Amino acid sequence: MAEAETTLYAKILNKYKTRSIQSRSLLEPLLATGVPAHTALKALAATGQKTAEEAEKWLHSHCNDPSLDDPIPQEYALYLCPTGSLNDKLMEFWRETKQQCGKNKAHEIFPHITLSEFFTCEDQKVDGLYEALRRAGDRFSICFPSVISLSLHASSSYIGFFISDGPANVIKAFAAAFASEATTLADCQVKPSTKQLHLTLANKFYPHHQKTLEELAKSINPKQSCHWVAALYSRDMRFVHYQVLRALFQYKTQNIDELMLNAGDFIYVDRAQQSEACDGWVIGISHRTGCRGFLPENYTEKANESDTWVKHREYVFIPSSGQLSKNQTEPYTKSKEQSSMPRNVVKMLTLQLSTRTASRRGLLVMRHGERVDQVFGKSWLQQCFSADGKYYRPDLNFPASLPNRKDSIKNFECDPPLTCCGIFQSRLIGEALLEKELSISCVYSSPALRCVQTAHHVLEGLQLERKTKIRIEPGLFEWPKWETSTIIPSFMTQKELAEANYSVDTTYKCNFPLSSLMQSEGYEEYVNRCSINIKQIVGSCTSEGIILILGHGSSLDSFTRPLLGLPARGSGDFAQLVRKIPSLGMCFCEELKEDKRWQMVNPPVNMLIHGSNDAFNWRIILQDN
Repeated sequence: MAEAETTLYAKILNKYKTRSIQSRSLLEPLLATGVPAHTALKALAATGQKTAEEAEKWLHSHCNDPSLDDPIPQEYALYLCPTGSLNDKLMEFWRETKQQCGKNKAHEIFPHITLSEFFTCEDQKVDGLYEALRRAGDRFSICFPSVISLSLHASSSYIGFFISDGPANVIKAFAAAFASEATTLADCQVKPSTKQLHLTLANKFYPHHQKTLEELAKSINPKQSCHWVAALYSRDMRFVHYQVLRALFQYKTQNIDELMLNAGDFIYVDRAQQSEACDGWVIGISHRTGCRGFLPENYTEKANESDTWVKHREYVFIPSSGQLSKNQTEPYTKSKEQSSMPRNVVKMLTLQLSTRTASRRGLLVMRHGERVDQVFGKSWLQQCFSADGKYYRPDLNFPASLPNRKDSIKNFECDPPLTCCGIFQSRLIGEALLEKELSISCVYSSPALRCVQTAHHVLEGLQLERKTKIRIEPGLFEWPKWETSTIIPSFMTQKELAEANYSVDTTYKCNFPLSSLMQSEGYEEYVNRCSINIKQIVGSCTSEGIILILGHGSSLDSFTRPLLGLPARGSGDFAQLVRKIPSLGMCFCEELKEDKRWQMVNPPVNMLIHGSNDAFNWRIILQDN
């Protein structure tokens, strides 16, 4: 190291000599590499000041982050979190409610009692927050309540535990002490929570889910053993109102303005700033690298708000010994004996849910599999006929053959079949449903060939293709406005489908005849048609078991909302939603007979996800570099 650099390095260390020994031991190796002090402190704050190695790794991944040198502090908050058996039960409740009722606002964050609002703290003063937490904890170690009494409260939009006044007053005093210490030691303004202390179980849910959520909440015993932990978390204040996505797959960029993804990466997306993005793409900022770019949205799934938060320090209250544990960086760990019972409970509940689903009526609405024109474009039909008019496969993903139809073969253009991959997808879903031992009572399909074929191959996977017949219902066809043709497509007749060995119920009398489908159908007319149709289908299939509907992307929304008693979406929101529904996307509704209503729950099988497979020209092997 040059003499000038040595002098500068010594000055920087001297400037920060008042920092804690632990903090200096983390800072010194970063400064020794030549990293500016403010950047090193930023890396330490962003990783919770755990190890120099983690901070160094963060700096390496953020080497191209355009905001690396910006003086933007983290936002911090203090939470009181349960551990032990109570936390196990709460997390079990989180999983069960998400499975039965879908995600609500409470799922965004782990179980907690809010002790302070979010506040900012400069990176070089974070040590003061750690010391403030230690001092406040030590002061309240003796008087902190050994048992926190929780009482259940429920309304049409909120379910949670309220803290009784005695313990609440002590907890609020602890939060106020932390705020006072933080102001002195870290020079930041902390607002302790002044509202009635509570632990949220469910928030901003659909009203028709209230009864189910309440019943699940009542199964939580709030008196279970628990140690309470005061934990300090931070988040990036720039992305507070952004949506958080998690990458499901790796994505390698093909253009300079795209964002590279690793599986598991978190991406911040501002939905108000997507005007530049094409359909199926979003503009996002990587949590891992800080870089911004375009990314394919179908490579991601929604993540929780707290998934990107950083845990800094925690203070564990242990009333049995009358003392508190030291300032820790790792959460409280349970013994094996404590953790085994919740897993058994989860298995039991899963078995009960499976049994209940099999004995009740359900509605499984599914989009068709991959269609030929989706892969090979609208001109696919011109690609697969030779000069003498014979069909052949220019690519192995084309169907092995086309079914015979008496009208013009050009009608396949507006009524395309499945690809070979689409057939495989459909059969695979059927096999998965067979493994779950679901009882299929009725099968309905849109008259579109791709839907009939999907229904047939799902039944093949279920080993029901010779036992269960497909009811062709024209009323299940999608909104005609989305068709590129100026007229309703000419579908294959039931007789033609039967001759092609599709198990079609030729005796079925449809609710909406083909002649009732009009290209000029407005959105409100379409919504009304779907509402009437689904009620007639459900009303005619009264036996227990699953009603299977094979339709289009639009079917998942337009046939479930009327059943759930929900109003129709606006046409703009509807179009945005439908674009995101993949091949064989599905929704599952379950009937609650005692309540005389339906609720949407987790589908009985997992989603089928796969990547694209581009065409390959072997001649490039012969080309020179």
